[in-house]
Amino acid sequence: MSAPVATPTPDTQEWFDRIDAGELTVPRCRSCSRFFLYPRAACPHCAGRDLELVPAAGTGTVASFVVNHRAPEGFAAPYVLALVELAEGPLLMGNVVTSDPDALTVDTPVRVAYAERGERRVVCFELEAAATSGAAS
Repeated sequence: MSAPVATPTPDTQEWFDRIDAGELTVPRCRSCSRFFLYPRAACPHCAGRDLELVPAAGTGTVASFVVNHRAPEGFAAPYVLALVELAEGPLLMGNVVTSDPDALTVDTPVRVAYAERGERRVVCFELEAAATSGAAS
């Protein structure tokens, strides 16, 4: 079995399409200027409906994580699942691709990367040091 991917909804389709194109965006409300995730029809802060997708910086820090040494079917172990606070503020959950999960701590800087899953791409993260040095994770 291959690793599962999310199924876009009408509110998330454009967000997923941009991820497929290699661009991470973050929804922002034009009424209150706040960022949020996940994409939806109304701002969770002010209920405004004047929303836009803004290109994300692509960086963040690990807020929390777990290392799965017995990964689910379709994933390779060890599999690191992290909650990442993006530079824009919202939290996004994703896999941190690293050959050394013991090097990961809360507040570790990470950079957005992408993994191919069939016809779709998914957001994942790599350690900032690996991204800037050009080292493969």
